[in-house]
Amino acid sequence: MRYHDFHHDGLTLRAALHTPVERGPVVIFVHGFSNNRMENGSFVSMARLLEENGIGSVRFDLSGHGESDGDFFDVTITREIAETRAVLRAVRELDFADPGRIALVGMSMGAVVAGVAAAEEPGVRALCLWSPAAVAPFEVGAGRLKGRHIASELADKGYFDADGHRMSAALVEDITNFDVYGRSAAYTGPVLIIHGDRDTIAPIEYARRYIDHYDGNAQLVIIGDADHGWSTVPHRHRLHQSTVRFLRAHLECLDDDR
Repeated sequence: MRYHDFHHDGLTLRAALHTPVERGPVVIFVHGFSNNRMENGSFVSMARLLEENGIGSVRFDLSGHGESDGDFFDVTITREIAETRAVLRAVRELDFADPGRIALVGMSMGAVVAGVAAAEEPGVRALCLWSPAAVAPFEVGAGRLKGRHIASELADKGYFDADGHRMSAALVEDITNFDVYGRSAAYTGPVLIIHGDRDTIAPIEYARRYIDHYDGNAQLVIIGDADHGWSTVPHRHRLHQSTVRFLRAHLECLDDDR
Protein backbone atom coordinates (compact mmCIF):
# COMPACT_ATOMS: atom_id res chain seq x y z
CA MET A 1 0.00 0.00 0.00
CA ARG A 2 1.14 3.54 -0.75
CA TYR A 3 -0.34 6.99 -0.49
CA HIS A 4 -1.28 9.21 -3.39
CA ASP A 5 -2.78 12.66 -3.94
CA PHE A 6 -5.44 13.37 -6.54
CA HIS A 7 -6.42 16.93 -7.43
CA HIS A 8 -9.77 18.40 -8.43
CA ASP A 9 -11.08 21.96 -8.51
CA GLY A 10 -8.15 23.29 -6.49
CA LEU A 11 -8.47 20.67 -3.74
CA THR A 12 -6.23 17.73 -2.87
CA LEU A 13 -8.04 14.41 -2.45
CA ARG A 14 -5.86 12.07 -0.43
CA ALA A 15 -5.88 8.38 -1.20
CA ALA A 16 -4.43 4.97 -0.44
CA LEU A 17 -3.42 2.73 -3.35
CA HIS A 18 -3.21 -1.05 -3.08
CA THR A 19 -0.99 -2.11 -5.95
CA PRO A 20 -0.37 -5.71 -7.03
CA VAL A 21 2.95 -6.45 -8.71
CA GLU A 22 1.61 -6.56 -12.25
CA ARG A 23 -0.49 -4.06 -14.20
CA GLY A 24 -4.12 -5.13 -14.11
CA PRO A 25 -7.67 -4.38 -13.00
CA VAL A 26 -8.40 -1.70 -10.40
CA VAL A 27 -11.36 -1.03 -8.12
CA ILE A 28 -12.16 2.50 -6.94
CA PHE A 29 -13.98 2.75 -3.61
CA VAL A 30 -16.42 5.58 -2.85
CA HIS A 31 -17.17 6.00 0.86
CA GLY A 32 -20.40 7.08 2.49
CA PHE A 33 -21.77 10.34 3.87
CA SER A 34 -19.50 11.84 6.57
CA ASN A 35 -17.26 8.74 6.49
CA ASN A 36 -13.80 8.31 4.94
CA ARG A 37 -11.67 6.00 2.80
CA MET A 38 -11.46 3.36 5.53
CA GLU A 39 -15.26 3.02 5.76
CA ASN A 40 -15.02 1.69 9.33
CA GLY A 41 -12.34 -0.76 8.23
CA SER A 42 -14.52 -2.45 5.63
CA PHE A 43 -12.83 -0.83 2.63
CA VAL A 44 -9.40 -1.71 4.02
CA SER A 45 -10.31 -5.38 4.43
CA MET A 46 -11.91 -5.46 1.00
CA ALA A 47 -8.86 -3.84 -0.62
CA ARG A 48 -6.59 -6.45 0.93
CA LEU A 49 -8.86 -9.25 -0.27
CA LEU A 50 -8.80 -7.81 -3.78
CA GLU A 51 -5.01 -7.58 -3.65
CA GLU A 52 -4.86 -11.28 -2.78
CA ASN A 53 -6.84 -11.88 -5.95
CA GLY A 54 -4.56 -9.78 -8.15
CA ILE A 55 -6.84 -6.72 -8.23
CA GLY A 56 -5.53 -3.27 -7.34
CA SER A 57 -7.64 -0.66 -5.63
CA VAL A 58 -7.92 3.02 -4.82
CA ARG A 59 -9.50 4.33 -1.63
CA PHE A 60 -9.84 8.11 -1.56
CA ASP A 61 -11.38 10.67 0.77
CA LEU A 62 -13.96 12.91 -0.86
CA SER A 63 -13.43 16.62 -0.17
CA GLY A 64 -14.48 17.70 3.30
CA HIS A 65 -13.96 14.14 4.53
CA GLY A 66 -11.07 12.26 6.09
CA GLU A 67 -7.69 13.77 5.22
CA SER A 68 -8.75 15.50 2.00
CA ASP A 69 -8.93 19.26 1.59
CA GLY A 70 -12.17 21.17 1.93
CA ASP A 71 -14.87 21.76 4.52
CA PHE A 72 -17.87 19.49 4.96
CA PHE A 73 -20.08 22.59 4.83
CA ASP A 74 -19.20 22.89 1.12
CA VAL A 75 -20.05 19.26 0.30
CA THR A 76 -22.75 18.51 -2.26
CA ILE A 77 -23.61 15.27 -4.02
CA THR A 78 -22.99 17.02 -7.34
CA ARG A 79 -19.46 17.88 -6.18
CA GLU A 80 -18.86 14.29 -4.98
CA ILE A 81 -19.84 12.90 -8.38
CA ALA A 82 -17.47 15.33 -10.10
CA GLU A 83 -14.64 14.32 -7.75
CA THR A 84 -15.28 10.62 -8.30
CA ARG A 85 -15.24 11.10 -12.06
CA ALA A 86 -11.99 13.07 -11.82
CA VAL A 87 -10.37 10.32 -9.72
CA LEU A 88 -11.60 7.70 -12.17
CA ARG A 89 -10.00 9.52 -15.09
CA ALA A 90 -6.74 9.94 -13.16
CA VAL A 91 -6.63 6.27 -12.14
CA ARG A 92 -6.67 5.24 -15.80
CA GLU A 93 -3.28 6.96 -16.12
CA LEU A 94 -1.63 5.19 -13.16
CA ASP A 95 1.11 2.72 -14.03
CA PHE A 96 -0.51 -0.26 -12.29
CA ALA A 97 -3.98 0.22 -13.80
CA ASP A 98 -5.40 -1.44 -16.88
CA PRO A 99 -7.69 1.38 -18.08
CA GLY A 100 -10.05 -1.12 -19.68
CA ARG A 101 -10.65 -2.99 -16.41
CA ILE A 102 -11.78 -0.47 -13.82
CA ALA A 103 -14.72 -1.01 -11.45
CA LEU A 104 -16.46 1.09 -8.83
CA VAL A 105 -17.60 -0.01 -5.37
CA GLY A 106 -19.68 2.43 -3.32
CA MET A 107 -21.09 2.32 0.19
CA SER A 108 -24.35 4.03 1.26
CA MET A 109 -24.37 7.56 -0.20
CA GLY A 110 -21.10 6.61 -1.87
CA ALA A 111 -23.04 3.89 -3.69
CA VAL A 112 -25.43 6.54 -5.01
CA VAL A 113 -22.45 8.62 -6.16
CA ALA A 114 -20.74 5.59 -7.73
CA GLY A 115 -23.92 4.64 -9.59
CA VAL A 116 -24.14 8.05 -11.24
CA ALA A 117 -20.40 8.28 -11.92
CA ALA A 118 -20.51 4.89 -13.67
CA ALA A 119 -23.38 6.10 -15.86
CA GLU A 120 -21.76 9.42 -16.74
CA GLU A 121 -18.08 8.47 -17.07
CA PRO A 122 -17.48 6.00 -19.93
CA GLY A 123 -15.50 2.80 -19.60
CA VAL A 124 -16.47 1.50 -16.14
CA ARG A 125 -16.32 -2.28 -16.44
CA ALA A 126 -18.40 -3.22 -13.37
CA LEU A 127 -20.31 -1.56 -10.53
CA CYS A 128 -21.04 -2.83 -7.02
CA LEU A 129 -23.37 -0.94 -4.66
CA TRP A 130 -23.35 -1.67 -0.94
CA SER A 131 -26.43 -0.52 1.01
CA PRO A 132 -27.20 2.29 -1.47
CA ALA A 133 -28.80 5.27 0.29
CA ALA A 134 -31.23 6.00 -2.54
CA VAL A 135 -33.77 6.99 0.12
CA ALA A 136 -31.93 10.27 0.77
CA PRO A 137 -33.71 12.55 -1.77
CA PHE A 138 -37.10 11.30 -0.62
CA GLU A 139 -36.30 11.63 3.08
CA VAL A 140 -34.56 14.99 2.83
CA GLY A 141 -37.17 16.21 0.35
CA ALA A 142 -39.78 15.54 3.02
CA GLY A 143 -37.83 17.86 5.35
CA ARG A 144 -36.40 15.24 7.68
CA LEU A 145 -33.15 13.42 8.31
CA LYS A 146 -32.82 10.66 10.90
CA GLY A 147 -36.11 11.71 12.49
CA ARG A 148 -35.22 15.40 12.85
CA HIS A 149 -36.66 18.42 11.05
CA ILE A 150 -34.07 19.96 8.76
CA ALA A 151 -35.66 23.33 7.95
CA SER A 152 -36.10 24.51 11.52
CA GLU A 153 -32.53 23.64 12.45
CA LEU A 154 -31.16 25.33 9.32
CA ALA A 155 -33.16 28.47 10.12
CA ASP A 156 -31.98 28.49 13.73
CA LYS A 157 -28.30 27.64 13.27
CA GLY A 158 -27.52 28.24 9.59
CA TYR A 159 -26.61 24.58 9.25
CA PHE A 160 -27.99 21.13 10.03
CA ASP A 161 -25.95 19.11 12.52
CA ALA A 162 -25.36 15.78 10.77
CA ASP A 163 -23.48 13.61 13.26
CA GLY A 164 -21.12 16.44 14.19
CA HIS A 165 -20.77 17.83 10.66
CA ARG A 166 -22.24 21.12 9.47
CA MET A 167 -24.59 20.21 6.63
CA SER A 168 -25.40 23.25 4.48
CA ALA A 169 -28.65 24.39 2.91
CA ALA A 170 -26.93 23.88 -0.46
CA LEU A 171 -26.40 20.20 0.32
CA VAL A 172 -30.00 19.81 1.44
CA GLU A 173 -31.22 21.39 -1.81
CA ASP A 174 -28.82 19.30 -3.90
CA ILE A 175 -30.01 16.04 -2.32
CA THR A 176 -33.68 17.04 -2.50
CA ASN A 177 -33.51 17.64 -6.26
CA PHE A 178 -31.30 14.65 -7.00
CA ASP A 179 -32.62 12.07 -9.50
CA VAL A 180 -30.96 8.94 -8.11
CA TYR A 181 -32.47 6.40 -10.46
CA GLY A 182 -32.71 8.50 -13.61
CA ARG A 183 -29.06 9.50 -13.50
CA SER A 184 -27.90 5.94 -12.77
CA ALA A 185 -29.99 4.13 -15.36
CA ALA A 186 -27.74 4.85 -18.37
CA TYR A 187 -25.04 2.48 -17.09
CA THR A 188 -25.20 -0.72 -19.14
CA GLY A 189 -22.42 -2.76 -17.53
CA PRO A 190 -22.94 -5.39 -14.84
CA VAL A 191 -24.30 -4.15 -11.51
CA LEU A 192 -24.37 -6.00 -8.19
CA ILE A 193 -26.43 -4.44 -5.40
CA ILE A 194 -25.95 -5.93 -1.93
CA HIS A 195 -28.35 -4.88 0.81
CA GLY A 196 -29.27 -6.08 4.27
CA ASP A 197 -32.93 -6.70 5.10
CA ARG A 198 -32.47 -5.11 8.55
CA ASP A 199 -31.22 -1.81 7.13
CA THR A 200 -33.06 0.94 9.01
CA ILE A 201 -31.00 3.76 7.45
CA ALA A 202 -31.70 2.94 3.80
CA PRO A 203 -34.83 0.78 3.57
CA ILE A 204 -34.52 -2.10 1.16
CA GLU A 205 -37.42 -1.04 -1.05
CA TYR A 206 -35.24 1.79 -2.37
CA ALA A 207 -32.59 -0.74 -3.43
CA ARG A 208 -35.26 -2.74 -5.24
CA ARG A 209 -36.17 0.31 -7.31
CA TYR A 210 -32.75 0.23 -8.94
CA ILE A 211 -33.69 -3.05 -10.59
CA ASP A 212 -36.71 -1.41 -12.24
CA HIS A 213 -34.53 1.33 -13.74
CA TYR A 214 -31.61 -0.73 -15.03
CA ASP A 215 -32.11 -2.64 -18.29
CA GLY A 216 -31.70 -6.20 -17.05
CA ASN A 217 -28.02 -5.71 -16.16
CA ALA A 218 -28.44 -5.48 -12.37
CA GLN A 219 -28.76 -8.10 -9.65
CA LEU A 220 -29.93 -7.49 -6.09
CA VAL A 221 -28.57 -9.74 -3.35
CA ILE A 222 -30.41 -9.47 -0.04
CA ILE A 223 -28.55 -10.59 3.09
CA GLY A 224 -30.78 -11.73 5.91
CA ASP A 225 -30.50 -9.88 9.26
CA ALA A 226 -27.73 -7.56 7.97
CA ASP A 227 -27.88 -3.89 8.97
CA HIS A 228 -26.81 -0.80 7.04
CA GLY A 229 -23.19 -0.83 8.21
CA TRP A 230 -22.57 -4.60 7.95
CA SER A 231 -21.65 -4.59 11.62
CA THR A 232 -21.23 -8.31 12.30
CA VAL A 233 -18.36 -10.55 11.24
CA PRO A 234 -20.53 -13.05 9.28
CA HIS A 235 -22.43 -10.34 7.41
CA ARG A 236 -19.28 -8.43 6.49
CA HIS A 237 -17.60 -11.65 5.38
CA ARG A 238 -20.50 -12.46 3.09
CA LEU A 239 -20.53 -8.91 1.73
CA HIS A 240 -16.84 -9.07 0.87
CA GLN A 241 -16.92 -12.57 -0.59
CA SER A 242 -19.92 -11.75 -2.80
CA THR A 243 -18.15 -8.62 -3.99
CA VAL A 244 -14.84 -10.28 -4.83
CA ARG A 245 -16.57 -13.07 -6.79
CA PHE A 246 -18.52 -10.51 -8.80
CA LEU A 247 -15.44 -8.40 -9.51
CA ARG A 248 -13.23 -11.34 -10.42
CA ALA A 249 -15.80 -12.51 -12.94
CA HIS A 250 -16.35 -9.15 -14.61
CA LEU A 251 -12.77 -7.91 -14.47
CA GLU A 252 -11.64 -11.12 -16.18
CA CYS A 253 -9.68 -12.55 -13.27
CA LEU A 254 -10.62 -16.17 -13.95
CA ASP A 255 -7.10 -17.60 -14.09
CA ASP A 256 -7.50 -20.06 -11.20
CA ASP A 257 -10.13 -21.81 -9.07
CA ARG A 258 -10.58 -19.11 -6.39
